[in-house]
Amino acid sequence: MTPFWTAAETLHAPVYFDRAALARYKELGLKGYWMGYFASRSAAMGAASPELVTATFYGFAPARVRRALPDAWTYATPEQVLAARLDVARDALRPVADQDLGKLAGLLQGMLAGLDLSGRPLAAAHLSLAPPEDDLGRLWHAVTVLREYHGDCHLGVLLAAGVDGVTANVLAVLTGRAPAELQQLRGWDDEAWAHGLDQLRLRGWADEWGTLNETGRSARERLEEATDRVANAGLDDEARARMALATGPLTELARLVAGTGVLPYPNPVGAPRPE
Repeated sequence: MTPFWTAAETLHAPVYFDRAALARYKELGLKGYWMGYFASRSAAMGAASPELVTATFYGFAPARVRRALPDAWTYATPEQVLAARLDVARDALRPVADQDLGKLAGLLQGMLAGLDLSGRPLAAAHLSLAPPEDDLGRLWHAVTVLREYHGDCHLGVLLAAGVDGVTANVLAVLTGRAPAELQQLRGWDDEAWAHGLDQLRLRGWADEWGTLNETGRSARERLEEATDRVANAGLDDEARARMALATGPLTELARLVAGTGVLPYPNPVGAPRPE
C-alpha cells in the first residue's frame, strides 16, 4: 500500500477502535459492537440488508452480519447512525483537531470529483453524503470516501484472483498484517477457516503446517500492488495532481494519529503503520 492510501486508511479507521464508539451507538439503542459497526459503515447505503453488507464488505461470515442486520434499523435510522459516526470520528481524531486542516481537506474534497466509481459501491455511497461544514469533518469525509474506494478496488482484485473472503482473511493473518483473532472477529467457524487455509495450500502459498511460504508472501504483495494500480488508474489527472500534493501532509497527520495508540498494530483492517 502506497503512503497516500496508507495515510487515508489510518485517518479513517479510528472510528472502529475509539472507545467512545460503543457508547455513541448504544445511545441510539444499538446492541453491542458489531451492530454499531455494521450499521455505521453501511448506513451510507440506507437501511442495508445483511445480504448487501455481506457482499460489499466481503470478508465477514454471513452469520456475523445477520446477527446485526437488519435488526439495527429497528433501533435507529441510517441518518441517526451517520450523525453518531461523525461524532465518533471527531472524538477519535481530536489529537489532530488543532492542526490547520482547511487546505488539506479542500485538496482531498476536490480529489473526490476525479474518482471513477464504476464497481466501487461503498465509495459511491459515501460520496453521495454531503460533506460536513467543519474542516475536521470534511477531512474525515474525504478520507472515508478514499478509503472505501481503495477497499472496493482491493475486493475487485481479490475477486479477479479467485481469493474469496475467508481465504483473504487467512492470508492477512499468515502475513502478520492482521491479528490471529481475526477468525473470531470476522465470524468464521473452524470449518470455514480450514477451507481458507486449504485454498492457500492448493495455490502453493502455504505449506502443510499452515505456514505462509515465500510464494505466498510474494503473491500477497502482488495483490497489494495490483490494488494500488487499479485505484490509481481510476483517478483523473486532476485527482492525481491533488494526490501528489496531499500525500506529505496527509502522512504527517496519519503519523500523529498512529502515535496516539488508537489503532492497534497489527489490526483487523490490515492497515500498516504510516512510515
